[in-house]
Amino acid sequence: MQSFDVVIAGGGMVGLALACGLEGTGLRVAVIEPQPAKQPFSENEPYTLRVSAINAASEKLLSYLAVWPTIKSMRASAYKGMEVWDNDSFGRIQFSAKEQNLSHLGHIIENHVIRDALWQKASSSRDITLFAPATIQKVVWGENDVFITLSDDAMLTARLIVGADGANSWLRGHADIPLTFWDYEHTALVATIRTEQPHEAIARQAFDGKGILAFLPLTDPHLCSIVWSQPATEAARRQQLDKASFEKELAVAFDTRLGLCHLESDRLTIPLTGRYARQFAAQRLALLGDAAHTIHPLAGQGVNLGFMDVAMLLGEIKRLHREGKDFGQYFYLRTFERHRKHSAALMLAGMQGFRELFDGNNPAKKLFRDLGLVLADSLPGVKPQLLNHAMGLFDMPEWLQKIQIDSVE
Repeated sequence: MQSFDVVIAGGGMVGLALACGLEGTGLRVAVIEPQPAKQPFSENEPYTLRVSAINAASEKLLSYLAVWPTIKSMRASAYKGMEVWDNDSFGRIQFSAKEQNLSHLGHIIENHVIRDALWQKASSSRDITLFAPATIQKVVWGENDVFITLSDDAMLTARLIVGADGANSWLRGHADIPLTFWDYEHTALVATIRTEQPHEAIARQAFDGKGILAFLPLTDPHLCSIVWSQPATEAARRQQLDKASFEKELAVAFDTRLGLCHLESDRLTIPLTGRYARQFAAQRLALLGDAAHTIHPLAGQGVNLGFMDVAMLLGEIKRLHREGKDFGQYFYLRTFERHRKHSAALMLAGMQGFRELFDGNNPAKKLFRDLGLVLADSLPGVKPQLLNHAMGLFDMPEWLQKIQIDSVE
């Protein structure tokens, strides 16, 4: 039997970020990941379909973890502007990094690039043990320890087990934590698109009453990753369209803002479901990222919310460890739970309200949202506040706000 202080179920971006953050604390950390270690990233490989819009708060965390330079050296596309508009209407809002004296607003990065950088960091650490491929077969909670049995019958103990094992978290279910969930009645169609005109490092999002179409700029000035949120039947139909017909519908839906569109990849569809765990923590258990919450992708905040879960839990574990307290006790985990449940609830409610506002073409609702966009774009002081929220600056735990990190351009 091997003894650890923290065992993390899930070796994705969120789980590995926590593991890397605990390096150097003197705590023994293990990560249990069902998938085998993947081949190292190669800049010659095609873009993968799953990408994230990493905001300033997540960038600061990744810089603190000393993986941001590695991510930048692999493949990351800074976006310097954002545009949102309502098709066939006058409602629109624009954000510019230059106007706010910033070098960029965020980065579009393939998920596997972030994970690869974190995996490299974790695998080189003496403090972190990676079990991959491995799955948890059984967990028994004791008063002072968690007893974990893996699928190969290896046995581990931990003072705290962390569920970072995704939206269908086995650990959350095994702990009998209830889950509130709802169907957004939309499916995301994702693909890589080559555009006739350069994207100019601007992230763009169009609403048409039936769906939401985002063009996210990649490092190639003519390549974008699209996320097209739409009714499931439409997503299925468009996934099956021949290439030329799909490109035509895409160009029309995007109002040909970047000229003709050419499909460069497969088309992947992902059903969209909102989830919110009733508890984010219990005795010797904490949930992070999608294991605790999933939200609509229209603002690209899902992984950023997960990274701030990591930042909050990291700060609490380090503080309690310094004070000689048992960080696995639910009494102490409640601070983490209270803060992160509040942030997730606000984000979920905000995204739901925003989505409902832009759903449908009722004339009164359309006028209301168009006026709202125009006012938000023109009233003094409104855009900076919206931008600070989008950049995650209001969601950072205090310790992360205070640290100074040299920026990596």
